[in-house]
Amino acid sequence: MNKLSCILLVDDDNITNFANQMLIEDMEITEQVLVAFNGLEAIELIKKQCEVDCCPELILLDINMPVMNGFEFLETYKELEFVHKQSVVILMLTTSLNPKDVEQMKEEPIKGFLTKPLTEIMIRDLLRKHFNRDLS
Repeated sequence: MNKLSCILLVDDDNITNFANQMLIEDMEITEQVLVAFNGLEAIELIKKQCEVDCCPELILLDINMPVMNGFEFLETYKELEFVHKQSVVILMLTTSLNPKDVEQMKEEPIKGFLTKPLTEIMIRDLLRKHFNRDLS
């Protein structure tokens, strides 16, 4: 399988980020895993990475974070301009099943949402669905 060039994890929880990063690295689906602890850090990472032509192909985004939450990130992200922006897959990865959050997610430029915790099956499914890739 061709690996994704880069995956960005955006979550304020260290344990969640560590577990997700280990899972992704163990599955060997990407060349690089980036971690941001809030939306603002994620925006800065995207700007920096896209300048050196290593934009994330997949962003797993939490909703509830300090400094800049997931929805605020999406509003700022819409204003960014970079070459491969249209091909970036953004999925909300959250524990929130609040009906208000679910409704708001439907209005955002995301490909869907996943409920934590992230699992190998979820990753296999998202690779198949959004990248047309299967793990052997």
